[in-house]
Amino acid sequence: MNGYLDESNFMMVEEGFTTRDLLENLLVELCQESDQQTFFVADLGDIVKKHLRFLKALPRVKPYFPVKCNGSEGVIRLLAELGAGFACTNKAEIARVQSIGVPADKVFYSSPCKQVAHIKYAASHGVQLMTFDNEVELSKVARSHPRAREVMLLGIAADSGPSAHPSMTFGTTLKSCRHLLETAKGQAVEVVGISFHLGSHGLEPQTFTQSVAAAQLAFEMGTELGYQMHLLDIGGGFPGTEDTRARFEEMAAVINSALDLYFPDGCGVEIVARPGRYYVTSAFTFAASITAMEEVPTEQPGSDGRWDSPFQPKPFHDSVIRDGWRWGGSLWHCRTFIPYGRSISPPQRPCPEPPSLSTSLRGPPGHPEDRIADGLDLPQLQVGDWLIFEDMGAYTITTSAPPGGGPQPHVTYAMSRMAWKTVQLFQGKPLPTEDDRESVCAPLSCGWEMAETLCVPPVFAPAGII
Repeated sequence: MNGYLDESNFMMVEEGFTTRDLLENLLVELCQESDQQTFFVADLGDIVKKHLRFLKALPRVKPYFPVKCNGSEGVIRLLAELGAGFACTNKAEIARVQSIGVPADKVFYSSPCKQVAHIKYAASHGVQLMTFDNEVELSKVARSHPRAREVMLLGIAADSGPSAHPSMTFGTTLKSCRHLLETAKGQAVEVVGISFHLGSHGLEPQTFTQSVAAAQLAFEMGTELGYQMHLLDIGGGFPGTEDTRARFEEMAAVINSALDLYFPDGCGVEIVARPGRYYVTSAFTFAASITAMEEVPTEQPGSDGRWDSPFQPKPFHDSVIRDGWRWGGSLWHCRTFIPYGRSISPPQRPCPEPPSLSTSLRGPPGHPEDRIADGLDLPQLQVGDWLIFEDMGAYTITTSAPPGGGPQPHVTYAMSRMAWKTVQLFQGKPLPTEDDRESVCAPLSCGWEMAETLCVPPVFAPAGII
């Protein structure tokens, strides 16, 4: 074991004990307390199986987790234990991962737009791998971080073909690559590879293949100028929910084909990626309760009988609910709340459901931007009712304090005994006895499906973990 994660960092649960069971137990406890707050439940075992699935689907690609996607301690400790690297965008994220002992060579300062003070911080803490996509960024790094001159990646735009035009997205065009590489040479900056990032909506087969082809052309330019090009960063954009598993596997097939064509195995190029949502989205479930309501009479012009729930989302990325409110009451279940327009399934009770109302979810007074959703068909809610939101692991927990200065919601981490044994085996712990191996390889009863044994030597992975 690497020593980043131990049993004191999470709650050990037995097979068959689900996240929903844990949520209900925690809510029973919270309802007996006077100071009740929002909280997350995180299934670390879900992240373990995602990691093994990633290694199996993309055996040539090394994952670097983007800390901005989820900066919670349990996630960072687990991924560090599993050997992943970390992509950081600022000083706070670098400090976060290094505070648990992650070495500098496992940290990638991936932001294309860096503050000088943060560059100097990275320099003083041994972080060298960085990106640039314009002359200004190149000059900042060259002046503020001499050691990073030896480990720089040139960022190219996802549509970096000959006909590409500059846009507000980060990354230079293929047409500008030679000029930037020559400029770097003049400033004694050593460019070692190429980086691109398609994002959550851009990892389509044709687009990805074009980006890899453009990266290969940029590699050739760098080699012609005397650079030792040996690193390719293919960014992120991998889906993170179970209902998109087939899509991930399709993406992996496209990625493998493109890499085999333009960067074949044995060519000396190391491949890294930055999967964020993929790792954490489905692992986190969020619980919050109604603290105030307002019924709008339907006869008022423009009203539709909506009810308000005082949640506090961030005005960017996924909607996230800020802590600092009092929570309590009976348990309700919203099956899921995910961005991009997907609906919330109606809550369910053990008794007959009342008629649904068109409901709006809002943040606290004075925060007009905290508009979560409108027109949701939900039963009539009461102050103190709990709502449960699934698939809430991406862009809901940051390394800094939430807007307004409130604390981060508490996270309860859980992992099954089988998943913990898998982590130990993954790190090279001696294989269990035949009796132990039989118990570890038994499929979980809480929904982890059977699959063939992971072929990532020297790892022994239970067949039921993936």
